Parts: sequence; C-alpha cells; structure tokens
Amino acid sequence: MFDIRWIRENQEAFDEGLKARGQEPRAAKLIALDDARRSHVTKLQEAQQRRNSASKEIGKAKASGDEEGAQALMKEVAEIKALIQAGEEEQRKLEAALEEALSIIPNTGLADVPIGEDEDGNVELHTWGEKPSFDFDPKEHYELGEALGGMDFETAAKLSGARFSLLKGQIARLGRALGQFMIDLHTQEHGYLEVSPPLLVRDEALFGTGQLPKFAEDQFRTTEGRWLIPTAEVPLTNMVAGETLDQAALPLRVTGLTYCFRSEAGSAGRDVRGMLRQHQFEKCELVSITDADSSLDELERMRGCAEKVLQLLGLHYRVMTLCTGDMGFSARKTYDLEVWLPGQNAYREISSCSVCGDFQARRMNARYRVEGQKQLQFVHTLNGSGVAVGRCLIAVLENYQQADGTIVVPEALRPYMNGLEQIG
Repeated sequence: MFDIRWIRENQEAFDEGLKARGQEPRAAKLIALDDARRSHVTKLQEAQQRRNSASKEIGKAKASGDEEGAQALMKEVAEIKALIQAGEEEQRKLEAALEEALSIIPNTGLADVPIGEDEDGNVELHTWGEKPSFDFDPKEHYELGEALGGMDFETAAKLSGARFSLLKGQIARLGRALGQFMIDLHTQEHGYLEVSPPLLVRDEALFGTGQLPKFAEDQFRTTEGRWLIPTAEVPLTNMVAGETLDQAALPLRVTGLTYCFRSEAGSAGRDVRGMLRQHQFEKCELVSITDADSSLDELERMRGCAEKVLQLLGLHYRVMTLCTGDMGFSARKTYDLEVWLPGQNAYREISSCSVCGDFQARRMNARYRVEGQKQLQFVHTLNGSGVAVGRCLIAVLENYQQADGTIVVPEALRPYMNGLEQIG
C-alpha cells in the first residue's frame, strides 16, 4: 500500500508507475479524498478548541454571577459535543474511503522492470541446461501417469469435481519425495527456517499480502469466515504483521511446504487436462523479510535458491523478468522460472520470485528499528516458490519418460524413494 504523503510529493512519478501497469492516473483523486479528510479534521479540531475554551468560560461566568451567560455557554458546549460526535463518525468514513481507495492500487515496478501489457512483454534473462531429445513422440504427464496407474482424474472428479487430482502408488511417492527434497534443500543448504503454518487465515492476513480486497473471488472462504491460503506466502509473511524487529535480526528467511487453494476464477477452458491448473496443489514457499537496503540482493539470492532445485533435478528451464503488465499485485519486480515440458513442447511457469519493497509491510504495519535512530522503518518483503511441487512432478514425468512409458527417477530423488531408479 502507498503512503498518501508520498503520493502528494511524487504525483507524476506515481501516475507514471500506474500507467506502466496499465492503470489510470489516480493521484489527483486520492489527494482530493485526503484533502476532504484533512479539511474535516481541521474543522473538528477547531470545534474541540472552542468546546475547551467555552468550558473554561462557563466557570468564569458562574464565578462572576452571570448565570444567564453560563447557561448559554453550557448550551453551546452541548451542541458542540453533539457536533463533534457526528463529526468523528464522518471522519471515520472519510478515512475508510481513503484507505479503501489506496488498498486496491497495485504496487509499481522498479526502474529496470520492462514495460509491457502482458506476458508477451516479458524478457528472457537466461536459460539453464538443454532440452532433452527423444527418439519417440514424448507424451504429456497425464498420459504417462494414467498409463502407469498413478494418476486418477476420474475418481478425483467424482470426489471433488474438476481441477482436482488423485495420485497413487509410486507417482504419489514421487510427488512426496519432491516436496521433501525441496524443503530439505532450502533448510539445510540455503539457510531457511522451516515453518508449518495454519492453512486457514483471517481477513487481515490476506489483506496484508494483497489478496484482499481486490482478489476475493480468487480465494476459497469457509463458512466460519476464514480463508484457505492461496499460497504459504500469506501466513509466512504475516508472521511479522504488527511487529517491530531489530535490524540485526534481518534478514529473516522462512520456508514452508504446504497445500495451497485457489478458485482459478477466470480460467475456464485453460489447462483442463491433467495437473497444471488445480484448485488444490502443493508448493514449497520461500519468504524473506529484509531491511530497505538488502531486498534487491535478496531477490537475486532467492531466485538462485529456486533455480538450484531445477538444476539438481536436471530440468531445463529459462528465467524471465516479468514486465509491468504481468507482475502480481504486490510485486515491484518478479522473476519467473519456466521449466521445459516436452510433452507440451512448451515452457511453463514453475516458480515466481518477487520483491515487494515496503508495499506489504505498510498493509501489515511491519517495521524494524535501526540502532541509534528513533524513526522506525517498514521492512521489505519477498516471496518465491521453491518450487511448485505438482508442476515439478509434471516436469519430472515428461522429461524423464522412456519409450516404454516408464519413468527414470532423478538421482537427487532416489534417497527419498528408497533407492528406486525407475517407475513402471
């Protein structure tokens, strides 16, 4: 969320940043809302001052025997009190209107983020590895999984409807191995603290990371009013909500392997076959909390941690810098890792790593204390996938498939598969 004071001082830059994200200029409207709020606050302060002075005058009038004057002043004080009470309610409404207007505005990109309207404006940063070659036509993951008896979409649909999957046997075990491999890598080699967070959160948590209020339709809400997490970014980042940290404690790096839930609103007809776009999926999430000076370096580090997963699995991928029109709501800069899927003959996103600056921290009121300084600063937040387990399972199946339909288990996963070298 933006600071209205910063918007006042940087109107042109603010509107230019929104324009780059395909948004209409909003500085003038926001400042008008703030002007109305400020004007009303000034009137309230003047009324309070008059009430205070009139209250003092009552005592003087009574002391001088001016009972009529005292009664008139008491009547004025009562009227002012009623006016102030009504005015305070109006102040709350004006503040809520400004807060709501600010809450739906996306973050603006850093200066080096490419300008573009959609994914066509994304820029390739680099690639790793080579595309595998086959002397047969490679199949897609659902063809392989169903043939091996390890993917059952029909039963999943009977149980839960579309966009769910049921994994069985060695395919289920391979998916579990992938998640354990990722969480071990990030905790044992990359220095992240493992956290097992709640999968249900309050409104405030989704507001803090930017999913609410604008993207409510993309979430699942329970009958009790809590929300199923769309990503572990939500609980992990909100661990510092309302907190004041010491700068010496930063960076704070946490990771969690959790299920995630998304309604996939607006995705009708897209990726309806297989596991690519699910209502429920598993993901290893990376979250970093840093000071203002370290966040950009932390983004590069986080991207490297996510890339290491794919490198150890021997999966060819490319890294894309997202353009302004394709970034998420809270991001200032995002890298997407896109893994090669030979069955689709296409690259597909498997991880996004984003730096949000202090955008989320302002929504969460998460700050840090610099030694020797009285003024508190907002932390910077980062999040990334390290990586999406389901999509990684898809990539392993398609990249390691054999002509007879069997799947070679990548060496990095064999310790998690009791030494199993091949499925099928």
